[in-house]
Amino acid sequence: MDLRGVPSSVLEALQGAARTLGISRLALVGGVVRDQLLHQRCGRAWSGVHDLDWVVEGDAAAFVSELIRQVGPERITDVQEHGAFGTVAFQLDGIPLDLATARQEHYPAFAVNPVVQAGTLQADLARRDFTVNAMALDLLGNELIDLHHGQEDLAAGQLRFLHAGSVQDDPTRVIRAARYAARLGFQLAMESRAQISSTIQMWPWNWRQGDPAMAAPPALATRLRMELERLLEREPWPQALDLLDQWQAMPLLDPQLQNDSRRTQRLRWSRRLGLPLMPALLLGAADPVAVAQRLQIPGKQQQWLQQCVTFCDWLVDASPPLEAPPSMWSSALEHQGCSPEVVALAVTLRPPQWKCLLRWWGRWRRIQAQQTARDLIAAGWQPGPAIGVELRRQRSEAQDRSR
Repeated sequence: MDLRGVPSSVLEALQGAARTLGISRLALVGGVVRDQLLHQRCGRAWSGVHDLDWVVEGDAAAFVSELIRQVGPERITDVQEHGAFGTVAFQLDGIPLDLATARQEHYPAFAVNPVVQAGTLQADLARRDFTVNAMALDLLGNELIDLHHGQEDLAAGQLRFLHAGSVQDDPTRVIRAARYAARLGFQLAMESRAQISSTIQMWPWNWRQGDPAMAAPPALATRLRMELERLLEREPWPQALDLLDQWQAMPLLDPQLQNDSRRTQRLRWSRRLGLPLMPALLLGAADPVAVAQRLQIPGKQQQWLQQCVTFCDWLVDASPPLEAPPSMWSSALEHQGCSPEVVALAVTLRPPQWKCLLRWWGRWRRIQAQQTARDLIAAGWQPGPAIGVELRRQRSEAQDRSR
């Protein structure tokens, strides 16, 4: 199997270090192997090399040290060792590589972080998410290793979890499944859909709020957020979210997000207004602020959601009438202390006042008085509050003329 996009000089350098150390397995793993096969055997357009992940049966740090000794520090740059995970990130001839010690793992309980220790390449492949991502190309033996029938699933355009406990071990794999299925145009295997259904039926298992002995694993929320961010930022998110909806998987985040008929509209408006998509998605939850806090989304976005909830209550109870002039709307919105992001987030909900909010966000708030305080003083005005009153009057007139 040829490695398109990987220079032979890089492969030769890796082979040389491995042979010197007597390493038996050095393999390219993950998405790049899948995408090479999709291109070469299934006729998919080549998407380029995005990540080069390597697994070595041996000490990754020792391997990189030997590589530096053989080829010199000029060719090896930006070395970052992550000892706790047995990985080293570096660049060889300017090409980013990630090298990991082969690992094996087990999950002591549902959804907790796994216990990881050094292992074989075979064990490392067994800890992956889908059969199509559990293939490896052994650089030393020039052998394609496919222990889980990944090639068959690639040819069938199918995603299949690697084993029967995949989703229970790590429910974030459901979101990952939606990401890959949307990107690759694959279907989820029936037994994999059954895994999702059984997990959702038990969700949230026997966790109890406020009971440390029975609380949800804290790292699970972080992993869910990270997968969701990747889905929203990197993938065809309308299709991916629709798949989560079809699989009845939204309760992993919040039950009310399931069958959220206005989801796509909110997110499209959010994209149009230059907002991150996560807050707009969570606006469909029963308690958007609580879900945002649980997922630990950025603090600024949590503030937007909290303020948006209060702002929407104000729209219902005390906002100006729809026919009010721009100056009245501007005065009312600015008196609320609303940031443009909060108003834009409210627009995604399409309340009755959404056109007024959108006009303030896009135009009215940027209109200024024709004169400045310096202009007025030069014209004979005395410094004092009257200048501020005049500038506000001029701005209001200019806003109303823009209608």
